[in-house]
Amino acid sequence: MNYTFAPPATISVPVVGQPEQFPVHRIYCVGRNYEEHAKEMGGPGREAPFFFLKPADTLVYAAPGTSASMPYPTLTANLHHEIDLVVAIGTGGRDIAAADAARHIYGYAVGLDMTRRDLQNDMKKAGRPWCIGKGFDDSAPIGAITPAAQVPNVGQATISLSVNGAVRQSSTIAQLIWNVAETIEQLSKAWELKPGDLIFTGTPAGVGAVNVGDVMQGDITGLSGIRVAVAAA
Repeated sequence: MNYTFAPPATISVPVVGQPEQFPVHRIYCVGRNYEEHAKEMGGPGREAPFFFLKPADTLVYAAPGTSASMPYPTLTANLHHEIDLVVAIGTGGRDIAAADAARHIYGYAVGLDMTRRDLQNDMKKAGRPWCIGKGFDDSAPIGAITPAAQVPNVGQATISLSVNGAVRQSSTIAQLIWNVAETIEQLSKAWELKPGDLIFTGTPAGVGAVNVGDVMQGDITGLSGIRVAVAAA
């Protein structure tokens, strides 16, 4: 096959304890999936799940024991952190029942859904799509994927994010409004899930701004934590 230019390399994420990389297809994100975060964003608390997407090449891999770097993005003066449990899909499907969701999961990772909050809010007020606030370059830092069999109790794990050593977000995965299985059920009604899809499942309360020089530490029990420094553009 000949192309007009060299096609981009496959986007992938390392897997804990495995030599193979996990190739990424799409990145789905769940909005307002913790009640207290929904309230802090002006929502009613519990509501039907809704979704948005990020391009696969917005991923920034944060290797264990190192500090990844993400540049402060353009066009914003209000960059926010949002820590998420990320679900990696290994077996695709459409109209997946919640009871069958587990067999479609390859593993889990820690992720950050970085947000240009001022741009997102401007788009909301204007009734326009807010992908400019969510899907910008380097907006999805992620750690290594841990196979699901190694974290059987991920549904009860703690989730936290600190900035410069001070805790900003702290909760448990059990506090998800729509749990992982229910999210997969709802998401697969709207899109046919494919192997390589990543699902950022939502963030707990405590989101806030970060600036150049800040260092974020994200952790979920049983998974490879991530450390990300905000660098000058």
